[in-house]
Amino acid sequence: MLTIAVTGANGYIGRHVTSALCDMGAHVYAMDISPEGGDPRAEWICGNVFDASFDPTQAFEELPDACLHLAWRNGFDHNASSHMGDLSGHYAFLDKMTNAGVRRIAAMGTMHEVGYWEGAITEDTPCNPLSLYGVSKDALRRALLIKANREGFSVQWLRGFYIYGDDLQSQSIFGKLLRAAQAGQKTFPFTTGKNKYDFTQVDEVARMIAATVMQDEVTGIINCCSGKPVSLAEEVEGFIRKNGLDIQLEYGAFPDRPYDSPGVWGDPTKINKILSMGH
Repeated sequence: MLTIAVTGANGYIGRHVTSALCDMGAHVYAMDISPEGGDPRAEWICGNVFDASFDPTQAFEELPDACLHLAWRNGFDHNASSHMGDLSGHYAFLDKMTNAGVRRIAAMGTMHEVGYWEGAITEDTPCNPLSLYGVSKDALRRALLIKANREGFSVQWLRGFYIYGDDLQSQSIFGKLLRAAQAGQKTFPFTTGKNKYDFTQVDEVARMIAATVMQDEVTGIINCCSGKPVSLAEEVEGFIRKNGLDIQLEYGAFPDRPYDSPGVWGDPTKINKILSMGH
């Protein structure tokens, strides 16, 4: 049985990943500052990854086979100052884990590391992030890979794309739409909706992440994605229909953001290989 330590285990993505790992038979050390309501099959550790007194050799009965680092603040606010302020704390935590002897680190990345790009994002696509969120994730990945190359542990960098689902918990456009409809709004201000993205449900992303961490053959940058570009308008109109929402999109109320590509999606080659292993 693999032992996996998961940070941010009760967060938006983390709660789904924790359950998926338990379903796959892992022994999960689930770490979160707020473990209430988390999957009872996991062994919960209440704590903050930025706590200077955290000691991996004391926190776990047995050292985990892998650490899956999902903890991150303000992921939906791409220019929150916390992204840069927290960066050294994320690195210090992972530094402690590898210094204690954990030989595999998996960490959540984002398409926003890449910045403006048109077409498929592969693991070799150059990164030029245009938000503080993208800059901080890009920096953490680079620092982690430098340390890994020097010390010989393996890294799985799990790059997320347009994640939705569990929408009342999220700050995505889908969550905002649900809350607007519940509040009785009949119209919802929107962009042109023409931009195409790689949309993936959070429970499906969680299955991809869990399957990745349950194997050690495929490493490096792994796009957790569908590989299929769909326009924002098509995805959101479908969401409105599926959920029976009495609300109309007000197209053109907001300008398209200058750093959003007309079409960007992930290359799913590696994640498809992992999923075909049958976890």
